[in-house]
Parts: sequence; structure tokens; C-alpha cells
Amino acid sequence: EVSEMSEMSKQNVAHGLAWSYYVGYLKIVLPRVKKSMEEFSSGNPNLLACRKTWKLHILIPLSCDVYDDLEKADSNIQYLTDLRETTMARAGTKKRVYKHSLYAIRDEENQLWHCAVEYATPLQSLYAMSQDECAAFSREERLEQAKLFYRTLEEILQGSKQCAGTYRLIAYEQPGEVETHFLSREILWHLRQQHQEEFAVHEGTSLPTPSTTLDSAELNLQISVSDLPQPLRSDGF
Repeated sequence: EVSEMSEMSKQNVAHGLAWSYYVGYLKIVLPRVKKSMEEFSSGNPNLLACRKTWKLHILIPLSCDVYDDLEKADSNIQYLTDLRETTMARAGTKKRVYKHSLYAIRDEENQLWHCAVEYATPLQSLYAMSQDECAAFSREERLEQAKLFYRTLEEILQGSKQCAGTYRLIAYEQPGEVETHFLSREILWHLRQQHQEEFAVHEGTSLPTPSTTLDSAELNLQISVSDLPQPLRSDGF
């Protein structure tokens, strides 16, 4: 009965998507990111000078609005190349390929910042469910699930030793009015923070704290505890 109620209220959608994304993808690719970055940097030392940015930057728009082509999402984001791919047998598929794309992000002063960046693909499933009559997934439910997906994924990754220091989650709410370069500014904020972190380590200085992007603390304020989907197990997992 509890399982049926949970299924009817779609309580475990975000939990399942976050765990599937981690186990079926991130746990495989993230431990290899730094090595791929190091190999690329050895041949292009000026493009990835800041080692703090040698991570996979994962975009999490709470609207679940995911572009297949980042260059169409923001003209200040330009595809550069692909990092070295990883090939392995997976679930019956021989030589399944995993790879990440490297992008150049143009700032307000026309300077280029480079990083590996991609959307969290499960958000496409949440969006598709909200458009499918069979799923009966409302826009409000989609927003709540997107918030929960981010919080769940953050908790999973924070507990993963093999993924430590290999990722950067970029969760954000898009403004009501269309801003041409909103996405590039979000990414640039995170890149600048990482540059400052590396500088601070070398120089022993403190970091500024203001942020324009969302973190889990802010999301905790946006979702009431009573409204949160509850897991089926009583041990909190």
C-alpha cells in the first residue's frame, strides 16, 4: 500500500533519477576526468592553466530546460574539442563510448575561459514527463522534483570518495525575462571562483563569499520538509 501511494504521488522520481545518473554515468566517468584534463593540458598548457577547473561542470537548470547544443543556448559558449574518450563494455554494448566536450566561455572583456561542461541529462526525462499525458506530471511537480534531484545528487557525490574534486554542480533558476548571455555568466561565476580558490591557496588569502547561484542551503529554504518526497525505507536512505 505504501509503495502504491508513493508511486501514485511520484515521490521517488528524483531519487531514482539521481542515483541512476550517478551509478550509470558519473561514477564511471568522473574518476577519469582529471587524467583527461591533464593529457589535454600537456599539449595545450595555456588553455587549462588553472588546475582547480579540471572538473566536469554539470548544469542543473531547475526549469529542466536542456539544450542539446550549448552554442545555441548562449552565443558566448563555443565548442572547442572533445577530451579523450573512455571505451568499455557496458550492459551488453561492446565498446560503449563516454566522452566530454571542452568549451570556451567568452566573458564581458572578450577573454576566453575554458572548461568541460554539460547538462545533467536526467532533467530531460523530468521535462518529458511534464509534457506526456501518461505521466501526468505538472509543471509545479517538475520544479519540486528538479530541486530534489539536485539535493539528492549533491548528497550522493559528497559521499563518493572516488568522485571527490572531479565535478562542479551548477544549479540555477533562469530569469523570467530572456537574457541572452545568462548561462555563460553562470558558468563564468563558477570558473572565477575556482581561479580565486587556486590563487588563495598559493597566496594564503581569503575568498569573497557572495554568490548568485543556488546551493543546497537555499533549496532547503525553498522546499518545506512536509512537501518533500519521502523514501520508502525508514532508515533515511
